[in-house]
Amino acid sequence: MTVPRPIGFDIAAAIEIDPIHCAVHEYNFPDSTIICASVIDLSGDAIRHRAGIGDRAIDVVFGGAPCQGFSLIGKRALDDPRNQLVFHFVRLVRELQPSYCVFENVKGLTVGSHRRFLHELVDAFQAVGYDVLLPYQVLNAADFRVPQDRQRLFLIGAKRGLPLPAYPQPTGKTTVAEAIDDLPDADRFDELLASDSVAVAFDTVHPYARRLRGLDGDPTDYSHPRPFDSRRLTASLRTEHTERSRRRFSATPPGKVEPVSRFHRLAPQGLCNTLRAGTDSARGAFTSPRPIHPRLNRVITVREAARLILIPTGFASMSPNGTASGRSATASRRCSAGPWRARSSKRSASPLKS
Repeated sequence: MTVPRPIGFDIAAAIEIDPIHCAVHEYNFPDSTIICASVIDLSGDAIRHRAGIGDRAIDVVFGGAPCQGFSLIGKRALDDPRNQLVFHFVRLVRELQPSYCVFENVKGLTVGSHRRFLHELVDAFQAVGYDVLLPYQVLNAADFRVPQDRQRLFLIGAKRGLPLPAYPQPTGKTTVAEAIDDLPDADRFDELLASDSVAVAFDTVHPYARRLRGLDGDPTDYSHPRPFDSRRLTASLRTEHTERSRRRFSATPPGKVEPVSRFHRLAPQGLCNTLRAGTDSARGAFTSPRPIHPRLNRVITVREAARLILIPTGFASMSPNGTASGRSATASRRCSAGPWRARSSKRSASPLKS
């Protein structure tokens, strides 16, 4: 088995139906085309035209259809209309004809009656000319130095005749404390009641945090550098709790759930529970709760959440009014699908090996 030289990926286009998340993507990937639409309404030809890809070859199409219909947290319903978006992803793979495709979704797709749906999906990929790496695997971000218990199914397909890659091997662990202990307590700064950033002095020691702050080089990072002010604590608008809530948080041991709010309290030497994006407007537009800080009697800030999901400091989230800030709950990845084109450049490193 040979391992090719890592080259990273240039994003040719991305598709997302939520305009706020489209704005986040456009701000952080200005050289990429973001298409704010449903995959139901798009064809492969339309994507090539709108993204300026033309007839150039596409190396990889990545996709993660909305996952609430498969999630172990919610009700698993085979007739959930969002589940049908999965097969529109297969359609776009057929129309775009990439060399490889990667489908990501929640672990719930591998459980119970949903396995039938998964087997149908594998058959659908094979029917349009793509071999699927089997047995499929559920990977946990915690095994790849992300301080979060986040298990996701990955299906990897290769156009028939091309070699199938291999799943990556675990690389190590990072704890909650190693990820966020260098971040100053937001409650110390009155400025963060009205703003989400303030000038602070950092003392960042752990390699995980240093890499996310751009202080140390990362041999696995092929992304373009993003300029930011390293002297400012950003994405840290304070959450104002009642004293009653703070007393309940104080009484909750690390690693346990506060019984009234049902918020999970992080353990310093443990992992963060899975951070979620909440529900869409069709399901009530509920905001997913943030966990309680491991040492402080408050929920974590957006910056702390970003650290726990491997989002670098230079990556800006967007507030609903469209300004670059950290006020929106974008620290948790949304499920979306988009075609990507790989070439030699400094972009996100691919975990695939051939």
